[in-house]
Amino acid sequence: MGQHHDHAGHDHDHHHDHGHGHSAQAPKTGKHDHGHAHGHGHGGHGHHHHHGSSNETRLALALAITATFMVVELAGGWLSGSLALIADAVHMLTDAASLALALVALRVARRPASTLFSYGQARYEVLAAFVNGLALLLLSAWIVVESIQRLLAPAPVIGTTMLVIAVLGFLANLAAFFVLRDGEDTLNMRGALLHVLGDLLGSAAAIAAALVILATGWTPIDPILSAFVALLILKGGWRVTRESAHILLEGAPRDLDTGALADDLAASVPGVTGIHHLHAWSLTDKRPVMTLHAVLDEGTDRDAALGAIQQRLKAQFGDVHATVQIEQAACPAHGCGPAALGH
Repeated sequence: MGQHHDHAGHDHDHHHDHGHGHSAQAPKTGKHDHGHAHGHGHGGHGHHHHHGSSNETRLALALAITATFMVVELAGGWLSGSLALIADAVHMLTDAASLALALVALRVARRPASTLFSYGQARYEVLAAFVNGLALLLLSAWIVVESIQRLLAPAPVIGTTMLVIAVLGFLANLAAFFVLRDGEDTLNMRGALLHVLGDLLGSAAAIAAALVILATGWTPIDPILSAFVALLILKGGWRVTRESAHILLEGAPRDLDTGALADDLAASVPGVTGIHHLHAWSLTDKRPVMTLHAVLDEGTDRDAALGAIQQRLKAQFGDVHATVQIEQAACPAHGCGPAALGH
């Protein structure tokens, strides 16, 4: 087998729209003539650092806004007796923590590859998204439980104080939402944005509850609207948690069928008789990775086949880091078809 080429995690901005590959001929042994080929495309990396710094600035600004108004809302909730405000203040506390986590993860993820982290540390952003998703799920459950308890044992609420604080919180959350909304769409940023969006909905619910209480004196509207917002947060939190867990568990990209891909490469690339040992996973939601063995007909040009495989992968997946091993022999004993995938 030829020499391994470790390019993972390096900055390849000078290769924007093309892939490259290397094929090393292995000495003939009389059994199998193996070669190792490694190539990857880099479309879409051209603005990586620009987006990273932009997201960092947006997260820092949103964190400052959220942390400031968390204190204001907590005090207002305590003074007015509003569960909606207290729940939203606690939510803002977890949001401040989640934004700080997302910010730290973004900075760590930009570190270059090293001998210890040969793919770099981009996974920290996925880990932050997973933790934030879990926090959203736990927070939603807590608010629902508190809402049920408040419905069973109603407490007095000062509508005017609640309304003033809720309006201020809404404006602060609206500002943080717009700051984050225009950042680059990553799983990490989506988790942070969901926290702020939950705050925004919570503040809107608190305003609505305060208006109802001032107009009718009916305090149960406060926990009812709080529970409704919690259920909305629950949906987004589950989605982020599920997507990030899938990546952390090395799941294949959701739009990729490895069996269909193996069949497609064998059918579309001249000289390829079979694909086996195909594995696909993701470093982040934007960086798919795969390895595969391609079996060639006798006499097929290795470099041409490698280039054709890379082009086919690039056309289907864009920025994919693919490691391809070329085999120019009969299929191994365990076969080359889809049944051999995953060995």
